[in-house]
Amino acid sequence: MTSTSPRATLFRRKPIETIEDEAGGEGGLKRHLGLWQLTAIGIGGIIGAGIFTLAGTVAHGVAGPAVLLSFLVAGVASAAAALSYAEFAGMIPKAGSAYTYGYAVLGEIVGWFIGWDLLLEYTAIVAVVAIGISGYVGFLVGQFGVDLPAWMLGAPGTGDGHVIDVFAIILCLLTAFVLTRGIRSAARFELVAVGIKVGLVVLIVVLGVFHINSANYQPYFPFGFGGVMTGAATVFFAVFGYDAMSTAAEESVDARKHMPKAILLSLGIAMVLYVLATLVLTGMQKYTDIDPESGFSSAFAAVGLGGVANVIAIGAIVGIITVLLTFMLGASRVWFSMSRDGLMPKWFAHTDPKRHVPTRVTWIIGVAAAVLAGLLPIDIVAELTNIGILLAFVVVCSAVIVLRYRQPDLPRTFRLPFMPVIPAIGVIASLWLVTFLQWETWVRFAVWFAIGLGVYLGYSRKHSKLAADAGADRS
Repeated sequence: MTSTSPRATLFRRKPIETIEDEAGGEGGLKRHLGLWQLTAIGIGGIIGAGIFTLAGTVAHGVAGPAVLLSFLVAGVASAAAALSYAEFAGMIPKAGSAYTYGYAVLGEIVGWFIGWDLLLEYTAIVAVVAIGISGYVGFLVGQFGVDLPAWMLGAPGTGDGHVIDVFAIILCLLTAFVLTRGIRSAARFELVAVGIKVGLVVLIVVLGVFHINSANYQPYFPFGFGGVMTGAATVFFAVFGYDAMSTAAEESVDARKHMPKAILLSLGIAMVLYVLATLVLTGMQKYTDIDPESGFSSAFAAVGLGGVANVIAIGAIVGIITVLLTFMLGASRVWFSMSRDGLMPKWFAHTDPKRHVPTRVTWIIGVAAAVLAGLLPIDIVAELTNIGILLAFVVVCSAVIVLRYRQPDLPRTFRLPFMPVIPAIGVIASLWLVTFLQWETWVRFAVWFAIGLGVYLGYSRKHSKLAADAGADRS
């Protein structure tokens, strides 16, 4: 007999054996993505503002030349989570990523809150990145002698006369438009843009290495080892993105084989580029002279390569745009998956009959991100992006340990090594990084958590597909 106790209801789990059977049905998502398209989506989400802006910021005022070690520490912590994601992705090739993994292993209430949280986090990331790119766009337009009115250049309180950030709104809506054209078209755009971005980073390294002055590396630890660790906590948010890519598992032509490889490839390639680029940045300029907002452009300008600096500024815009696409893709697939499972109204699980993508939720997320980006300062929106990702990492790393011991013989195309040490490192590192978050972040999270609890108890718990299946079994 099926248990109907409150605890059993909250922690009922989605059977892993039936998950893949639900994918690819009528009205579902279609499989178009190969290994390199998936990898490009992952790299598109990882390499962005972190390398073009955050590296200079951390080098200038937090870690000095040891910013390289900050990226390595953050990379090790992120790799522990990436390996956990890779094992799940090869075992549960379904849209939803951390939401689906939590639902299948730790129970419905855990899956719900991770999914609910990721909707906010991914949407906020899109808004933050759009605001950041908007500043570059406004600057470049000004370089052509176009004097734009102040009211359209930023949210209220961000500058004299600012009323709304028009460029940020356009970027959010344009990203939604690209995604609604179909996953194949979106992946093609992402592949080209990521190619430009990787080429730009390689250009930075190849040209910059000839202008390295080893004296700039001294002192290597101007802020002590504590500066390295603080820097790691800061740049950690530049070394994920594969988590959003993993939400597209259901659109991979061979998810069990390709998804684990794409997760590890995207993080590995990104980390190599991060290390080389930071080595060049801190070697070209003394850390005290690095521009916190446009480190690489200022470094090349300082050595007389102003033309390269302009190319970097333009390339940075193209490169950062890929972050918008990756995280809006992630948000839309999480929402789609939750709706298909009955935790949100089925209306949201509708897919376009021709392009086979969830157009309704994509446009809703695009509009929501546009509102955030157009009307709020970047620092307020940025505070919304941190906690959810770290909690998702805690859930995934914990779940992979639980499932390995609960169902050790379950088929896995990828098995992470050194179980349970590596996922335990992921849990500890994520919880440690959570301690660096501001109290205001916790307050906003608590409010969103309370709203989610109300939605779950008032709607999701009763309309869940598992609830319907349990009702059918009892009858």
